[in-house]
Amino acid sequence: MRRKRAEVEFVLCVKNDDCDDLEKRKVYRVLPDKKADKDGYLRVIDESGEDYLYPAAYFIRVQLPQEAEQAISAAG
Repeated sequence: MRRKRAEVEFVLCVKNDDCDDLEKRKVYRVLPDKKADKDGYLRVIDESGEDYLYPAAYFIRVQLPQEAEQAISAAG
Protein backbone atom coordinates (compact mmCIF):
# COMPACT_ATOMS: atom_id res chain seq x y z
CA MET A 1 0.00 0.00 0.00
CA ARG A 2 1.41 3.41 -0.99
CA ARG A 3 1.71 6.12 1.59
CA LYS A 4 0.45 9.57 0.70
CA ARG A 5 3.32 12.01 0.45
CA ALA A 6 3.43 14.65 3.13
CA GLU A 7 1.70 17.85 2.11
CA VAL A 8 4.31 20.49 1.37
CA GLU A 9 3.12 24.06 1.53
CA PHE A 10 4.62 27.14 -0.12
CA VAL A 11 3.87 30.83 0.20
CA LEU A 12 4.73 33.95 -1.76
CA CYS A 13 6.08 36.85 0.29
CA VAL A 14 4.11 40.03 -0.42
CA LYS A 15 5.17 42.12 2.59
CA ASN A 16 8.22 42.13 4.83
CA ASP A 17 8.15 45.39 6.85
CA ASP A 18 11.89 45.83 6.30
CA CYS A 19 12.71 42.35 7.63
CA ASP A 20 16.14 41.41 6.25
CA ASP A 21 15.40 37.69 6.23
CA LEU A 22 12.41 37.88 3.83
CA GLU A 23 12.39 39.01 0.21
CA LYS A 24 9.21 40.28 -1.43
CA ARG A 25 8.05 38.27 -4.46
CA LYS A 26 10.00 35.19 -3.34
CA VAL A 27 8.51 31.75 -2.63
CA TYR A 28 9.18 30.18 0.77
CA ARG A 29 8.49 26.77 2.25
CA VAL A 30 6.16 26.59 5.25
CA LEU A 31 6.63 24.12 8.09
CA PRO A 32 3.54 22.77 9.85
CA ASP A 33 2.78 24.54 13.13
CA LYS A 34 -0.85 24.36 14.26
CA LYS A 35 -0.37 26.71 17.21
CA ALA A 36 1.23 29.36 15.02
CA ASP A 37 -1.60 29.02 12.48
CA LYS A 38 -4.17 29.60 15.22
CA ASP A 39 -2.30 32.71 16.33
CA GLY A 40 -2.10 34.14 12.78
CA TYR A 41 1.52 33.23 12.06
CA LEU A 42 3.37 30.92 9.68
CA ARG A 43 6.59 29.04 10.37
CA VAL A 44 8.69 29.83 7.30
CA ILE A 45 12.20 28.84 6.28
CA ASP A 46 13.64 32.28 5.55
CA GLU A 47 16.83 33.62 3.94
CA SER A 48 18.88 32.62 7.00
CA GLY A 49 18.02 28.98 6.24
CA GLU A 50 16.30 28.66 9.61
CA ASP A 51 12.59 28.54 10.37
CA TYR A 52 10.96 31.47 12.12
CA LEU A 53 7.45 32.70 12.78
CA TYR A 54 6.14 35.54 10.62
CA PRO A 55 2.70 37.13 10.39
CA ALA A 56 0.53 35.20 7.92
CA ALA A 57 -0.41 38.56 6.37
CA TYR A 58 3.11 38.75 4.89
CA PHE A 59 2.31 35.85 2.54
CA ILE A 60 -0.09 34.42 -0.01
CA ARG A 61 -0.39 30.64 -0.15
CA VAL A 62 0.49 29.21 -3.57
CA GLN A 63 0.26 25.81 -5.21
CA LEU A 64 3.24 24.91 -7.34
CA PRO A 65 3.69 22.20 -9.96
CA GLN A 66 5.33 19.10 -8.49
CA GLU A 67 8.55 19.78 -10.42
CA ALA A 68 8.83 23.26 -8.88
CA GLU A 69 8.18 21.91 -5.35
CA GLN A 70 10.91 19.31 -5.83
CA ALA A 71 13.39 21.88 -7.15
CA ILE A 72 12.75 24.26 -4.23
CA SER A 73 12.95 21.46 -1.67
CA ALA A 74 16.20 20.14 -3.15
CA ALA A 75 17.79 23.60 -3.20
CA GLY A 76 17.04 24.44 0.40
